[in-house]
Amino acid sequence: MSRFRVAVDIGGTFTDIVFLDADGRLHIKKVSSSVDDYARAIVDGLREVFDETGLGGGDVIEVLHGTTVASNALLELSGARTGLITTRGFRDVLEIRRLRMPRLYDLTWEKPPTLVERRLRMEVSERVDARGAVQQALDEADVERALDRLLAQGIEALSVCLLNAWANPVHEQRVKSIVGRLAPDLPLCVSSDVLPEIKEYERTSTTVINTYVLPIVRRYLATLRTGLDGIGVRGPLLIMQSNGGLMTDAAAAAMPMHIIESGPAAGVVGAQALARRIGFAKLITFDMGGTTAKASIVEDGAVSRATEYQVGGGIMHGSRLLTGSGYLLRVPAIDLAEVGAGGGSIVWRDAGGALQVGPRSAGASPGPLCYDLGGTEPTVTDANIVLGYLNPTALAGGAVKLNAARSHEIFQERVAVPLGLSLAEAAYGAHLIAASNMMRAIRAVSSERGRDPREYALFAFGGNGPLFAAGMARALEMTRVVVPPAPGLFSAFGLLYSEVEHHYVRTWRRPARGLDPAELNEAFGRLEDEARRQLAAEGFTGTAVRIAHSADCRYQGQSFELTVPVTAGASIEEAFGREHERTYGHRAGADEPVEIVSLRVVGQGVSDRPRVPERVQIGRGPGTLGGSRRVYFGQRDGWIVTPILTRGDLGTPRDGPAIIEEYDATCVVPPGARAALDLSGNIVMEV
Repeated sequence: MSRFRVAVDIGGTFTDIVFLDADGRLHIKKVSSSVDDYARAIVDGLREVFDETGLGGGDVIEVLHGTTVASNALLELSGARTGLITTRGFRDVLEIRRLRMPRLYDLTWEKPPTLVERRLRMEVSERVDARGAVQQALDEADVERALDRLLAQGIEALSVCLLNAWANPVHEQRVKSIVGRLAPDLPLCVSSDVLPEIKEYERTSTTVINTYVLPIVRRYLATLRTGLDGIGVRGPLLIMQSNGGLMTDAAAAAMPMHIIESGPAAGVVGAQALARRIGFAKLITFDMGGTTAKASIVEDGAVSRATEYQVGGGIMHGSRLLTGSGYLLRVPAIDLAEVGAGGGSIVWRDAGGALQVGPRSAGASPGPLCYDLGGTEPTVTDANIVLGYLNPTALAGGAVKLNAARSHEIFQERVAVPLGLSLAEAAYGAHLIAASNMMRAIRAVSSERGRDPREYALFAFGGNGPLFAAGMARALEMTRVVVPPAPGLFSAFGLLYSEVEHHYVRTWRRPARGLDPAELNEAFGRLEDEARRQLAAEGFTGTAVRIAHSADCRYQGQSFELTVPVTAGASIEEAFGREHERTYGHRAGADEPVEIVSLRVVGQGVSDRPRVPERVQIGRGPGTLGGSRRVYFGQRDGWIVTPILTRGDLGTPRDGPAIIEEYDATCVVPPGARAALDLSGNIVMEV
């Protein structure tokens, strides 16, 4: 009997499904996302694969899933009605934030609304100092009164964040007991369980976000599990974390803060694996789907991770250079930047008549005009139809029928005529604006972090990534573009490379100089024990467990830390100095003391066999291709009759222009570029 691992990635427009067995056989499926119930598209898509291949639920040994359910709840402000209990005097921590603005001179900018209304933020009398000593006992009557008031106002979930609970959680744990007694069915998160780490705002914000999305994620995963059981899929359900590791559905339902950026992380993990395989030391990943575009960086076979990031602003990223735009999460995550630009992004004119693209998206429903499902506004996909980049009749192997005439008609009426431009010029302008928006994400992970993008190859995937990649690479003076096999499903494919992983952190303030190694090992040992217990419960013991140590450090007096690896015999001071110089361009003198702020442990459950075979075989043909069509390449090159190729046609290097059409994506090779296949089946373009 065949034994398949299944990876599922949900996007705003499409849900991608990949089946992989131990022999490298690959079955892929792309279905429209069901926005009202994302689980339905997964179950229906699996059922379609079963019908097409003769497989059944018993052939599936595990389901790996990247989901946008948690991030959508934040972006749409559709999470649970959340209450907060905090120390008297600290009611407005969420409101005050860090007093930072992402756009310093923009007088119209407004910070996002707090996830907890002020009237749902209650104060109780208690006080623990930064050393963990109880200064004022918890007033339990205060707690009961606060809980009664919150329940009377209809809260659906509750956060508890008391001052300095990271140093001594005794009061928080007592509040937890009271809530458990008086409201046992109320979803509850306490900061000492969620994030036992210094910094009041970060700890409160993270705990509240976890609480805010918890009921939604819990319901979604329960619905999905029921749907999988209904079609005979009994294997474990593993969820991609923002940090690139996997966790069980039960763990994700308890700590959904770890899966906020679940979907984008998977593609970066896949790029990391392929980079190691094909020998690329430096990659910038570019993932463009129907709703958003994401960028990240891979250096020397390692992904870049951030210890905190913000979500919900105009650009999501972990950089400290631009903060305050969204909701802050103090959890490990793959360091990526995300902008609201995708194939479904709406093309519109502002009050001054200037052309704009996004961040609003047509999504999967009603979708672009060419989908002919009731959409009334032109999108980036419609622009690409007009320009000839996309097949004018169908996408996804014929699964999505297109009405190109509607794209031409509405784009002419809404965009070209009001701007006094030809249809091609208007569409190309929208295309360039979309590309410019997405280059913000690439710059956020490269030049804003002291990296020169010209030293990197652009690794493009997602349904729309290969279409824009060459043009963006040229604008950034990058010379090489890599497009992997099945690029439109690559985020799902990346899930297959991931391992089960858990992250643990504790504040542990000590000077790095003169540190007692035994004391450090003891502190790491406590975190390591937590990791091993969790992994053992998930079936990983002995050599199947991999442990890594790191520390958050800063120069004494600084407000922010950098994370550096901690290895036996290596100087933490020196490691921090090198990382500080790399990040900020300088380091302090030898007499400047370095302070350890927090310790981190990563526990990874390692499979006893390669997660993905060296070679995979895609079980879906390319469809009927060949021929040519007119394609517009800007004012300089104009309209060119361009050949339509398959990936296999690039076994012999080809000069552009060319359009490579695949089941899941379209790759544009512009005039002057050259494309060929490498030994692993990747398209490599010299631009």
